[in-house]
Amino acid sequence: MAARRSVVGVVIGVVLAVVAVPVAAEFKTVYAFGDSFTDTGNTHSTTGPYSFGYVSSPPYGATFFHRSTNRYSDGRLVVDFLAERLALPSFLPPYLSPAAANATSGVNFAVAGATAIEHDFFARNNLSVDITPQSIMTELAWFEAHLRRSPAAAAAVGDALFWVGEIGANDYAYSFMAAATIHPAQIRTMAVDRVTTFLEALLKKGAKYIIVQGLPLTGCLPLTMTLARPEDRDNISCAASVNAQSHAHNRRLLAGVRRLRQQPPAAVIAYADYYAAHLAVMRAPARYGFTEPFKTCCGAGGGAYNFEIFSTCGSPEVTTACAQPARYVNWDGVHMTEAMYKAVAGMFFQDGSYCQPPFSTVLARKKKGH
Repeated sequence: MAARRSVVGVVIGVVLAVVAVPVAAEFKTVYAFGDSFTDTGNTHSTTGPYSFGYVSSPPYGATFFHRSTNRYSDGRLVVDFLAERLALPSFLPPYLSPAAANATSGVNFAVAGATAIEHDFFARNNLSVDITPQSIMTELAWFEAHLRRSPAAAAAVGDALFWVGEIGANDYAYSFMAAATIHPAQIRTMAVDRVTTFLEALLKKGAKYIIVQGLPLTGCLPLTMTLARPEDRDNISCAASVNAQSHAHNRRLLAGVRRLRQQPPAAVIAYADYYAAHLAVMRAPARYGFTEPFKTCCGAGGGAYNFEIFSTCGSPEVTTACAQPARYVNWDGVHMTEAMYKAVAGMFFQDGSYCQPPFSTVLARKKKGH
């Protein structure tokens, strides 16, 4: 048994080490965008879909920060590991925090619950859920405001790295929750078009180095599997229809990224394949140190997923988490554990097959001055 633990420890150590070793700081500034998978504190709500506003309460943040930082995890996110990988002096402050005004290494504009499509679209279609009003275009407006108040930042846009975290999953979720008559294909077309419009705006402002992250396996989230029909399962026991939806979204997004690569001004636009990285973990969780690929670490109800939609992490009913979050892929039913984000970050920043062109290529292009 001791030998087995030793082997597992070595595997985990290798996965973690590829993220922990910083590189020469080719990028001194990073700007991040996205939803709750990237948000480092722009959301302080105590309401919202599925009551995930409890992020301001323990045990969120317990693993690394030992307090809540309004991150939707027990610790660091992929964007935090990016900051460490680049040897930035600090994690990216959220735009709505006082620290963002004087930040020298970048700002995080991501908002939990944000959509790719503007809020007005959902309101016009009478979606009855209390959704986050911000969209990717709101985040663009915030970025523009940041540049206006910081001439130095505006002058150095071409030297910054832009991390566009996953966004679009909420668009599908909000339509589903409200039993809307909007077809997923329409959501896909509109959501991806908004993201590509956003990317075009960054390019026009002088951005030269962009990494765009696709959607993960949204069909493997405990929330999704709880709501999906029991027979709607794929070969990794996740909700087949929802994973197919994310896969189709990513294919359209990647096509848009490829189109933008061909247009002036010349820029490096890398695609971080979250879907493929997530799939690799779900197919062989033990390889990455996980023993619980489906069960929620911070949840209630037991069973296959340990998830109750009205008793989510941080609520008065759920104030404690599992004893070993590092063994779990999922943290609260929707968001990942720090261990999972760390594994994914290693796959993006070290293994070239999950980021195209590889992260090392992005760094090399920056070092050469593009």
